[in-house]
Amino acid sequence: MRSEERRSLLRACCALAVTRALRVRADEPTAEPPPEALAPPQPGDVLVYAFGARTNQPIALADVAAGAKQITAFPMDAATRRVRDGTRLNQLIVVRLAADALSDETRSRAADGVVAYSGVCTHTGCDVTDWNAPAQHFKCPCHESEYDPGDAARVVSGPAPWQLAALPLKVVDGLLAVRATFVGKVGFAQPGSPSGE
Repeated sequence: MRSEERRSLLRACCALAVTRALRVRADEPTAEPPPEALAPPQPGDVLVYAFGARTNQPIALADVAAGAKQITAFPMDAATRRVRDGTRLNQLIVVRLAADALSDETRSRAADGVVAYSGVCTHTGCDVTDWNAPAQHFKCPCHESEYDPGDAARVVSGPAPWQLAALPLKVVDGLLAVRATFVGKVGFAQPGSPSGE
Protein backbone atom coordinates (compact mmCIF):
# COMPACT_ATOMS: atom_id res chain seq x y z
CA MET A 1 0.00 0.00 0.00
CA ARG A 2 1.37 3.38 -1.00
CA SER A 3 1.88 6.11 1.58
CA GLU A 4 -0.81 8.26 -0.05
CA GLU A 5 -3.34 5.42 0.26
CA ARG A 6 -2.34 4.87 3.88
CA ARG A 7 -2.91 8.55 4.67
CA SER A 8 -6.34 8.47 3.02
CA LEU A 9 -7.29 5.35 4.94
CA LEU A 10 -6.05 6.89 8.18
CA ARG A 11 -8.06 10.08 7.55
CA ALA A 12 -11.19 8.03 6.83
CA CYS A 13 -10.76 6.02 10.05
CA CYS A 14 -10.24 9.19 12.08
CA ALA A 15 -13.33 10.80 10.55
CA LEU A 16 -15.37 7.69 11.33
CA ALA A 17 -14.16 7.66 14.94
CA VAL A 18 -15.01 11.34 15.41
CA THR A 19 -18.45 10.87 13.84
CA ARG A 20 -19.21 7.93 16.15
CA ALA A 21 -18.04 9.87 19.20
CA LEU A 22 -20.25 12.82 18.28
CA ARG A 23 -23.24 10.57 17.65
CA VAL A 24 -22.82 8.87 21.05
CA ARG A 25 -22.59 12.25 22.78
CA ALA A 26 -25.64 13.55 20.91
CA ASP A 27 -27.65 10.49 22.03
CA GLU A 28 -26.64 10.86 25.69
CA PRO A 29 -29.25 12.56 27.85
CA THR A 30 -28.08 15.77 29.46
CA ALA A 31 -28.42 15.43 33.19
CA GLU A 32 -29.38 18.73 34.74
CA PRO A 33 -28.76 18.86 38.47
CA PRO A 34 -31.97 19.02 40.51
CA PRO A 35 -32.94 22.46 41.85
CA GLU A 36 -31.98 21.45 45.42
CA ALA A 37 -28.40 20.79 44.25
CA LEU A 38 -28.20 24.28 42.72
CA ALA A 39 -29.72 26.16 45.65
CA PRO A 40 -27.23 28.14 47.74
CA PRO A 41 -26.46 27.03 51.30
CA GLN A 42 -29.52 27.29 53.54
CA PRO A 43 -29.73 27.72 57.32
CA GLY A 44 -29.70 24.26 58.89
CA ASP A 45 -27.67 22.63 56.10
CA VAL A 46 -24.88 20.37 57.36
CA LEU A 47 -21.38 20.68 55.89
CA VAL A 48 -20.01 17.56 54.18
CA TYR A 49 -16.63 16.68 52.69
CA ALA A 50 -16.49 17.59 48.99
CA PHE A 51 -13.73 15.17 47.98
CA GLY A 52 -11.67 12.21 49.10
CA ALA A 53 -12.41 9.06 51.07
CA ARG A 54 -15.09 10.82 53.14
CA THR A 55 -16.97 12.49 50.27
CA ASN A 56 -20.51 13.51 51.30
CA GLN A 57 -19.94 12.55 54.94
CA PRO A 58 -20.75 15.24 57.54
CA ILE A 59 -17.89 17.25 59.00
CA ALA A 60 -17.78 17.18 62.80
CA LEU A 61 -16.39 20.05 64.81
CA ALA A 62 -13.77 17.60 66.13
CA ASP A 63 -12.63 16.88 62.53
CA VAL A 64 -11.30 20.41 62.04
CA ALA A 65 -7.88 20.85 63.65
CA ALA A 66 -6.78 24.35 64.63
CA GLY A 67 -4.35 25.87 62.14
CA ALA A 68 -4.54 22.94 59.70
CA LYS A 69 -5.09 23.35 55.97
CA GLN A 70 -8.65 24.14 54.91
CA ILE A 71 -11.19 21.40 54.23
CA THR A 72 -13.20 21.65 51.02
CA ALA A 73 -16.90 21.14 51.67
CA PHE A 74 -20.41 21.39 50.27
CA PRO A 75 -23.63 22.10 52.17
CA MET A 76 -26.16 19.27 52.47
CA ASP A 77 -29.86 19.59 53.23
CA ALA A 78 -30.12 17.92 56.64
CA ALA A 79 -33.68 16.66 56.03
CA THR A 80 -33.37 15.26 52.49
CA ARG A 81 -29.60 14.56 52.64
CA ARG A 82 -29.31 16.16 49.20
CA VAL A 83 -25.81 17.63 48.75
CA ARG A 84 -25.89 21.09 47.15
CA ASP A 85 -23.06 20.31 44.72
CA GLY A 86 -24.77 21.27 41.46
CA THR A 87 -22.74 24.48 41.18
CA ARG A 88 -19.15 25.36 42.06
CA LEU A 89 -20.46 28.49 43.74
CA ASN A 90 -21.58 26.27 46.63
CA GLN A 91 -18.05 24.98 47.19
CA LEU A 92 -16.79 26.00 50.63
CA ILE A 93 -13.48 26.11 52.44
CA VAL A 94 -13.50 25.46 56.17
CA VAL A 95 -10.70 26.16 58.64
CA ARG A 96 -10.29 26.44 62.41
CA LEU A 97 -8.28 29.28 63.91
CA ALA A 98 -7.31 30.29 67.42
CA ALA A 99 -9.86 32.60 69.07
CA ASP A 100 -7.32 35.44 69.32
CA ALA A 101 -6.69 35.22 65.55
CA LEU A 102 -10.30 36.17 64.72
CA SER A 103 -11.50 39.71 64.14
CA ASP A 104 -14.77 40.65 65.85
CA GLU A 105 -16.59 40.38 62.52
CA THR A 106 -15.19 36.91 61.87
CA ARG A 107 -15.80 35.72 65.44
CA SER A 108 -19.49 36.62 65.03
CA ARG A 109 -19.75 34.10 62.17
CA ALA A 110 -17.55 31.36 63.64
CA ALA A 111 -18.49 28.16 65.45
CA ASP A 112 -15.88 27.47 68.13
CA GLY A 113 -13.15 29.00 65.95
CA VAL A 114 -14.29 27.29 62.73
CA VAL A 115 -15.05 29.59 59.81
CA ALA A 116 -16.36 28.87 56.32
CA TYR A 117 -15.98 30.86 53.11
CA SER A 118 -16.73 30.49 49.43
CA GLY A 119 -14.02 28.30 47.91
CA VAL A 120 -14.07 30.16 44.58
CA CYS A 121 -11.38 32.81 44.11
CA THR A 122 -12.84 36.24 43.39
CA HIS A 123 -10.24 36.91 40.70
CA THR A 124 -10.92 34.37 37.93
CA GLY A 125 -12.84 31.63 39.71
CA CYS A 126 -10.10 29.11 40.49
CA ASP A 127 -10.53 26.82 43.49
CA VAL A 128 -8.82 28.23 46.59
CA THR A 129 -6.91 25.08 47.52
CA ASP A 130 -3.55 26.20 48.90
CA TRP A 131 -2.72 27.10 52.49
CA ASN A 132 0.03 29.46 53.63
CA ALA A 133 0.62 27.79 57.01
CA PRO A 134 3.01 30.35 58.56
CA ALA A 135 0.63 33.24 57.79
CA GLN A 136 -2.56 31.17 58.26
CA HIS A 137 -3.91 32.41 54.92
CA PHE A 138 -5.85 30.79 52.11
CA LYS A 139 -3.96 30.97 48.82
CA CYS A 140 -5.24 30.60 45.27
CA PRO A 141 -2.79 28.55 43.18
CA CYS A 142 -3.68 30.27 39.90
CA HIS A 143 -2.56 33.87 40.45
CA GLU A 144 -1.31 33.84 44.05
CA SER A 145 -4.15 35.79 45.67
CA GLU A 146 -4.12 35.34 49.45
CA TYR A 147 -7.01 35.78 51.86
CA ASP A 148 -6.95 36.15 55.65
CA PRO A 149 -9.64 33.84 57.09
CA GLY A 150 -9.20 35.40 60.52
CA ASP A 151 -10.19 38.81 59.17
CA ALA A 152 -13.32 38.07 57.08
CA ALA A 153 -11.19 36.52 54.28
CA ARG A 154 -10.00 39.95 53.22
CA VAL A 155 -7.49 40.02 50.34
CA VAL A 156 -3.95 40.45 51.66
CA SER A 157 -2.05 39.97 48.38
CA GLY A 158 -2.58 39.23 44.71
CA PRO A 159 -5.05 40.41 42.07
CA ALA A 160 -8.33 39.27 43.69
CA PRO A 161 -10.72 42.27 43.67
CA TRP A 162 -12.69 41.44 46.82
CA GLN A 163 -12.77 39.15 49.85
CA LEU A 164 -14.36 35.69 49.87
CA ALA A 165 -18.02 35.51 50.88
CA ALA A 166 -18.43 34.24 54.46
CA LEU A 167 -20.89 31.57 55.55
CA PRO A 168 -21.97 31.87 59.23
CA LEU A 169 -21.76 28.54 61.07
CA LYS A 170 -23.15 26.81 64.14
CA VAL A 171 -22.67 23.38 65.70
CA VAL A 172 -25.60 20.95 65.80
CA ASP A 173 -25.11 17.59 67.53
CA GLY A 174 -21.35 17.96 67.06
CA LEU A 175 -21.62 18.65 63.31
CA LEU A 176 -20.87 21.88 61.45
CA ALA A 177 -24.03 23.46 60.10
CA VAL A 178 -25.04 26.65 58.30
CA ARG A 179 -26.43 29.36 60.61
CA ALA A 180 -27.28 31.96 57.92
CA THR A 181 -26.88 32.60 54.22
CA PHE A 182 -23.68 33.90 52.61
CA VAL A 183 -22.45 37.32 53.71
CA GLY A 184 -20.79 39.09 50.78
CA LYS A 185 -20.50 38.47 47.10
CA VAL A 186 -20.13 34.90 45.85
CA GLY A 187 -18.37 34.52 42.51
CA PHE A 188 -15.52 36.03 40.60
CA ALA A 189 -14.56 38.92 38.34
CA GLN A 190 -15.84 38.62 34.79
CA PRO A 191 -13.24 39.50 32.13
CA GLY A 192 -14.11 42.56 30.09
CA SER A 193 -16.65 44.08 32.47
CA PRO A 194 -15.78 47.59 33.61
CA SER A 195 -16.56 46.93 37.27
CA GLY A 196 -15.14 43.41 37.35
CA GLU A 197 -18.59 42.00 38.09
